[in-house]
Amino acid sequence: MNLIRIHPLDNVAVALEDIPTGETVTAGGSTVTARQAIPRGHKLALAAVPAGARIIKYGCTIGLAKADIAPGDWVHVHNVRTGLSEDGVYAYHPRVGALPPVPPRTFQGYRRPDGRAAIRNELWVLPTVGCVNAIAQALVRENQHLTGGTVEGLYAFPHPFGCSQMGEDHAQTRKLLAALARHPNAGGVLVLGLGCENLTMEQFQAELGPHDKNRVRFLVCQDVEDELAAGAALLKELADYAGTFRREPISASELVVGLKCGGSDGLSGITANPAVGRFSDRLIALGGSTVLTEVPEMFGAESILFDRCKDEAVFDKAVQMVEAFKRYFIRHGQVVYENPSPGNKAGGITTLEDKSCGCVQKGGSAPIMDVIDYGEPVTTKGLNMLYGPGNDLVSATALTAAGAHMVLFSTGRGTPFSAPAPTLKISTNTPLAEKKGGWIDFNTGVIADGEKTIDEAAKDLLDLVIRVASGEQTKAEKHGFREISIFKDGVVL
Repeated sequence: MNLIRIHPLDNVAVALEDIPTGETVTAGGSTVTARQAIPRGHKLALAAVPAGARIIKYGCTIGLAKADIAPGDWVHVHNVRTGLSEDGVYAYHPRVGALPPVPPRTFQGYRRPDGRAAIRNELWVLPTVGCVNAIAQALVRENQHLTGGTVEGLYAFPHPFGCSQMGEDHAQTRKLLAALARHPNAGGVLVLGLGCENLTMEQFQAELGPHDKNRVRFLVCQDVEDELAAGAALLKELADYAGTFRREPISASELVVGLKCGGSDGLSGITANPAVGRFSDRLIALGGSTVLTEVPEMFGAESILFDRCKDEAVFDKAVQMVEAFKRYFIRHGQVVYENPSPGNKAGGITTLEDKSCGCVQKGGSAPIMDVIDYGEPVTTKGLNMLYGPGNDLVSATALTAAGAHMVLFSTGRGTPFSAPAPTLKISTNTPLAEKKGGWIDFNTGVIADGEKTIDEAAKDLLDLVIRVASGEQTKAEKHGFREISIFKDGVVL
């Protein structure tokens, strides 16, 4: 099979391999001859599409023809434009199906004193301000001897903020860092400040709220003579405390998994994202939770999600989330459809609608139980939507801050980065998995290759998630890759 028609209503099909000019191909009962070379992941017209008519993929409109398109034509940015505008009118049409039965599963995790589950037992150094980034990194570099036993790592998370910020940006930085400090994967947290920054330690502690004083310690560098010695002493105390935890069997119903895609290609919505969606349905059927973000990559496909809101109250929150992000674009003088990226286009994604319809496949078919704001935690079991941008680092950090134990990251182009939570890379195609074996943890290209069904890949993915939750390291973890990025909107002083 070298071509796939995703939905019976589609007037385009997607090439599963390079199709040369003149080759006759069949998909969905239609046989056409390629009038141009069609790269893997790109679209071929199955029928004539007049100028101004809709391009249909996933059974949805993904754009409008700029000119007459003939059967067999390559369908891409040269002859398709977006049909999106800033305005949207939404209505609630509930459409939720039953989830598949899944036998109970457990993983080997850590139980925190407050009852929460964790899949890692690490020490984290969180700077409150960019000025102490180098100190945080030095503390991590010089105290690696504290790892070992059940203390599984020591990491710093530098960032450029915490000072010269005002209003909402200042609040978001404070909120995000406090949320990370609460994350159960951190068995011990050292909060590191300078002493003269906008984000004072008193502000941070107020944002953090009640906390285990054995687990979270604070150091203001201007208050001590030798911050490296003082920091090392605090890290030793945190390591002693974290070292008391041991892995034990925990129900998979307690897992929270973030869903993310980046460096997408034309196969993302055919292989990786549907497999992640089926995984999400399985985890939710087990009583677990998943989190979907990347609000700008819902534009054009939002109704697919909105109709799955559990009730009108959640539907209203979802609409408000999307409209708020549109206003964010407009406030900065940007059109809401300025997407996809050059890499996305090279991989076969033509318009934002095309990207969005593939992106939302990660949400599977489960009902949407809640919509949460940036920096807020998941409190409702099941599928949650999180306010956040499409940017890979910012959104993956936000997923971690929401309480995701790990992040599933599907990609057609490949990426090495990792959030603070273990970040599992899922390739959309086999050539990527073969080329970047040091990055990719799971290959869904086997779906396009005809070796496995989406359901079979989803079952294998659930098995891998259970192993990672039980301590198996992701490729990024083996490299020591960990980083954060904080969402900003306003001015810098």
